[in-house]
Amino acid sequence: MLHTDLSTYVRDVPDYPSAGILFKDITGLLVDPAAFAAAIDALVPFVPAETDLISGMEARGFIVGAALSSRLGKGFVPIRKAGKLPPPTRSLTYSLEYGEASVEIREGTVDAGARVMLVDDVLATGGTAAAGAELLEMLGAEVVGLGFLLEISGLGGRERLLGRTVSTVLATAS
Repeated sequence: MLHTDLSTYVRDVPDYPSAGILFKDITGLLVDPAAFAAAIDALVPFVPAETDLISGMEARGFIVGAALSSRLGKGFVPIRKAGKLPPPTRSLTYSLEYGEASVEIREGTVDAGARVMLVDDVLATGGTAAAGAELLEMLGAEVVGLGFLLEISGLGGRERLLGRTVSTVLATAS
């Protein structure tokens, strides 16, 4: 039976992957079919009617994005970590609090002018989501919104995405 509070399916894991980090584990939400369906259903209203494609960030954004795209009858575009896709790809390198990372999209998967909703599991500092949105725009897409299952407030993610439409199902303090 589904609890009405989806946050009960999210587990806090202290000091993972390193000391001082409180990891939000959404596995409990994924493993319960009713909870997962409810979470995807909660994202549906955030997707503008004119959306052409759903895009998701590696890795858990693939799970959320693919389920959402299937529910809506839209195509799905994965945004991968560098080196995971065969060429030709378009990539973007961005700064993290501890270094740099790169993300890629296979060229030819997003038409210029496509309206794309970008989704991921968690909005924390916003760096990965900002890079994903920028990469989609480099390909000529219009990012019509960003959706997340969970937002960790206090880490600056929403502020980093100012000027963009950001929607979240759940919010929690850092």
